Amino acid sequence: MPAPAEVPPGSSDIRAASQRLGAPGAAAEGEAGFREPMLAQARSALLATPDLLPGGSSNWLMEPKLDGLRGIAVRNRSGVVLYSRNRLPFNGRFPRLVCALGDLPADDFVLDGEVVGLVGGRPDFGALQEGAAHEVGYRVFDLLHLLGHDVRQLPVEERKALLERLLAPVEVPGVELVVPLSGPPRQLFEASCRDGWEGLVAKRLGSQYRSGRSPDWVKLKCSCRQEFVVGGWTPPQGSRQGLGALLLGYWEAGRLVYAGKVGTGFDARMLGELVRRLSVLVRASSPFDDKVPEKAPSWAEPSLVAEVAFTNWTSDGRLRHPSFVALREDKPAAGVGREPCGPAAVARRGSDKPQGWVGTQPGNRR
Repeated sequence: MPAPAEVPPGSSDIRAASQRLGAPGAAAEGEAGFREPMLAQARSALLATPDLLPGGSSNWLMEPKLDGLRGIAVRNRSGVVLYSRNRLPFNGRFPRLVCALGDLPADDFVLDGEVVGLVGGRPDFGALQEGAAHEVGYRVFDLLHLLGHDVRQLPVEERKALLERLLAPVEVPGVELVVPLSGPPRQLFEASCRDGWEGLVAKRLGSQYRSGRSPDWVKLKCSCRQEFVVGGWTPPQGSRQGLGALLLGYWEAGRLVYAGKVGTGFDARMLGELVRRLSVLVRASSPFDDKVPEKAPSWAEPSLVAEVAFTNWTSDGRLRHPSFVALREDKPAAGVGREPCGPAAVARRGSDKPQGWVGTQPGNRR
């Protein structure tokens, strides 16, 4: 086993906290490395219990749903690498964040968080993708490895406590802890929707960190917004250049199900990018399992992923009022399925925000 990780001066509390990691549930594993992230299951607030969550609100830790790019930060003797959720390195794209992570008071860790682009103090996913954000930050919400120990088997609340000890000794610009919100889940959810934020993520107390999608993490979205696979496009009409609309689908039982088309939300730059990307994915036949009721469509290999906002699903399984948000390089096409969505809007009642719902907590793109 490699020698114990060196801990910089002033971080003895981290070393002290890590002493219990030798207990069952926190096995020694040597040097840090990439870990497949844990993913939340989508849950419709319309179908949820009065407390929004099974078992009641006392069993869950609530956090804001972040609107950015998932990032796994690894630091070991080889340096710091910031990975996407599908293990693509982000170092060249976000070099300042990588340098900032190197200032944390431990030289051996794996963090889970979200890279966000801030505009006017609020996250804007479109600005992050386009390189137009005023500031780029890394919001950390979980700890997977620390000082030679795998901590994924510890309860989420204990991982949070260790994470706070790691981040607390020094102030690292751009790197911040995601602090759990305080208040009843229903009240928190309605406040997020009134303020135009994306929603909440609930994490079951006592739960371990397990790679892949898990019912121990639940995402509650204020409106419908998810990724879809691009399987083709329609020709442009009128003054539109390049293409008319993207033909979208999702995987279900090994087949690509047609979900409808999206023809709004593009600017000229994105239309050009889509034409460029789709030109190398052209195929002769439809990738969709069901019939696509469009005239003169062009087909594409189903490898491109687009994030789309919409108001709801129609009774025949099509998107209602969809709008293109962005391409998602960090989301694998093979993992795209249909997700339940929350209400399109929540009644705007005049009420105080719950405690903890303050500052620059991430919200929805406006």
